[in-house]
Amino acid sequence: MRRPSIMTLLILSIPLFFLLNLTMGSVAIPLKDVFTILFGGDETNEVWTSIILKTRLPQALTALACGAGLAVSGLEMQTVFHNPLAGPSVLGISSAASLGVAFVVLLSGTIGGGIMSNFGLFGNTALTLAAILGALSVMALIVWLSQKVESNVTLLIVGVMIGYIASAIIGVLKYFSSEEDIRAYVIWGLGSFARVTGGQVYVFCGLMAVLLPLSMLLAKPLNMLLLGEQYAKNLGLNLMHARLLIITSAGILIAVVTAYCGPIMFLGLAVPHICRGLFGTADHRLLLPATLLCGASLALVCNLIARLPGLEGALPINSVTALIGAPVVLWVLLRKK
Repeated sequence: MRRPSIMTLLILSIPLFFLLNLTMGSVAIPLKDVFTILFGGDETNEVWTSIILKTRLPQALTALACGAGLAVSGLEMQTVFHNPLAGPSVLGISSAASLGVAFVVLLSGTIGGGIMSNFGLFGNTALTLAAILGALSVMALIVWLSQKVESNVTLLIVGVMIGYIASAIIGVLKYFSSEEDIRAYVIWGLGSFARVTGGQVYVFCGLMAVLLPLSMLLAKPLNMLLLGEQYAKNLGLNLMHARLLIITSAGILIAVVTAYCGPIMFLGLAVPHICRGLFGTADHRLLLPATLLCGASLALVCNLIARLPGLEGALPINSVTALIGAPVVLWVLLRKK
């Protein structure tokens, strides 16, 4: 299949899966009624209106933005580190966001008697701010180190060590926390597209609508890095500056997504490989938009599977993404021998 045809299918898949997310679920809603509700027509069924506007629409928009952001950040990480198994969590940014949330959720039980166990609106806002603060703090450290350290391997090892340190601190906090707070933290760690509600969904989607187009501007330095660092330097690329921009771009995307949705696994790792296989190219002028579209489409599919008709609740989104992403990672490992 030719590349324009594949790109067209990706573009068309997004509205298709988006509408399926609105119509399908434990309560089936006819498509014409969905359009009536979305465009403000007279709708006598208040339950359907509430389901669409307060649950399914925010979830679908969140999945769309989250999938696109993670996929693009994963592609940037794999290119800058020349590692096909690099993903959004490679620099410890996701772990740092989790650590920020752990401080809020787990310490509140010890200090404030479990005030964060039932999140509520204030709790969700506090968790979001804590995750952003933790992720951006580590990202600032990584950006500073990227200017001091020339080796990508060294930077990669630093990121992995940061992840281990964050996990160790979280383990200590869990030891001194109540069961309710540990349960609340575990639920956050499962990741969810349903956590972003009310006005938060518009803030989240607005941030991603600004960040993702800016990421598209990095296609040229990403292509040059594919040729090898020495060759890129001979072509006039400032390696330190390019690496700084790419890591900052990926880091902010990861920080925002993790803050609002929790740690979503495998999408950032698997989607770039899917796009390389579909398009048969390493040209980032094509891969970046294709990865964005594929990530958004795949996240909508995962959200749809998690809310399959017949299920009273929703499956953990990380379980669904792992079922899709893990086979892709295995395929990459076996293909690379």
